[in-house]
Amino acid sequence: MDIAYLVTPLITWITVGPIKFLINSAKARKWAFNLVGNGGFPSNHSAVVSSMATLIALREGIGHPAFGVAVTLCFIVVIDANSLRQHVGKQAAAINRVAKDDTGHHWLRERMGHTLVEIAGGLCTGIAIAHVIHAVFGRG
Repeated sequence: MDIAYLVTPLITWITVGPIKFLINSAKARKWAFNLVGNGGFPSNHSAVVSSMATLIALREGIGHPAFGVAVTLCFIVVIDANSLRQHVGKQAAAINRVAKDDTGHHWLRERMGHTLVEIAGGLCTGIAIAHVIHAVFGRG
């Protein structure tokens, strides 16, 4: 197996996490440890799936069936990040408002989904990382 396929999602995830943390910290003007997780710029999930789709395109070509599967997965992740997870966040906000006086209520995280800009940032970051990995590891 070509090691690039194994390390690409790992390197992408490890690279995007600190980028997101630093951007969130700069926006909050303090260390944003409470913002680590879902949401934020760039989208980790979008970066990972786009890096794999790009690596497959670079190594196997866009006519390869694996590229079609990777692009399909990428669409599913992007749609989930933009719509479903944003609705989950809105539901969490509504539940938090209703239960604000309940002492036994565990506060639900409201920032779940991604904006289109955050998703686009993840897609671009993933594509760039895949190009770097392809250049470093060669053709395999």
